Amino acid sequence: MGAVYRSEDLTSKERMKKAMDRGIPDRVPFMCQMSFGHMLLQTGFSPSAFWLSKEIFTKGLLHLRALYDFDGILISLHGHSPDWEKSIDRVERQKEQEIVFWKDGDKTIFPRNDLPTHVPGNKKSSTLITEIDPETFPDKIEYIPVSLGLKFPIDPKHKFDIIDSIVETAGSRYSIHGEVTSPFDYFLHFFGVSEALMSLVSNPIESKAILQCYANGVTQLALEMTTHRVDAIKISSPFSGSGFISPHFYREFVLPYERQIVRSVRQQDVHIYTHTCGAIGDRLEMMVESGISGLECLDPPPLGDVNLAEAKKRIGNKVFIKGNIDPIHVLLKGPPEIIKKDAEEKIRIGNRDGGYILSTACSIAPHTPRSHVHILRETADQ
Repeated sequence: MGAVYRSEDLTSKERMKKAMDRGIPDRVPFMCQMSFGHMLLQTGFSPSAFWLSKEIFTKGLLHLRALYDFDGILISLHGHSPDWEKSIDRVERQKEQEIVFWKDGDKTIFPRNDLPTHVPGNKKSSTLITEIDPETFPDKIEYIPVSLGLKFPIDPKHKFDIIDSIVETAGSRYSIHGEVTSPFDYFLHFFGVSEALMSLVSNPIESKAILQCYANGVTQLALEMTTHRVDAIKISSPFSGSGFISPHFYREFVLPYERQIVRSVRQQDVHIYTHTCGAIGDRLEMMVESGISGLECLDPPPLGDVNLAEAKKRIGNKVFIKGNIDPIHVLLKGPPEIIKKDAEEKIRIGNRDGGYILSTACSIAPHTPRSHVHILRETADQ
């Protein structure tokens, strides 16, 4: 492992790189993913503008990094259209939410403390895999499947404008991370969870052909992203834990396609890590087989089943680890002394032999007190 540096020797960007290289920096880096609701509550921006406007989302991300003194910035949405307001018919602003009515008849409900909900004007019936010809299935990625039923369109002429803006403003000092989504997530989003999961059993050949189309598209998107000076790319793969699919199905329907993305990005000398929620203790080594630089979440019980000390023994010599702080039972609920004790333990275990980034397992919950997040940063300093 590399040398231990004094705090004045490293910028946040260098500190994060040292950890992602599985070294031991001057102190453990600190960088959390935040829920959309938490970001809204801490910034006070209009929820629809925060979602749709590149300028507002950029301001929010920079503000939140400074608020918590994170060593990096995750850009979870990209491809904002500069003409988003032209598609709106009207906006109803209420105390707890905003409702955007679109000219095409759809509407989107934007709560002030959570992700938006999109309501199509015409209810579309679900697509069956038997109705799809894999030979003609498109492999171009045109949206981000943020959650089931909710997608964020990627403007093809402005795919990475927000990344360029944040890199220009903060990229010399802080670690800038882009994000792509697992092909498996696109598959679930397109067909719906029930149809998609049944298709893995009833139509595995067709399922793999469509997953390959998504893998080609995501790989191309990730490769384009590497040319915009990101320090790392996160693969969002929330539905790949044992709560959804078995280890056997993970190896068959997730691993080959994420491996394709990972290998292409690593060839560009850019770090890439996987974010998977829930219980992954039965597939840690399998996830590492993809060639990822790091692994995020590692939800501890009761949210998941990962013990950090065990994970360090099993995979800590192969990837960096980011996470393992319970965002609900520890960070949200506290009390402060429990948060501090848990953070101290995670730093002691995680930073052994290097390659650890202090972070919540999954996202900071919407109503988490700001002071609770500050405890993590203070503990990292101490």
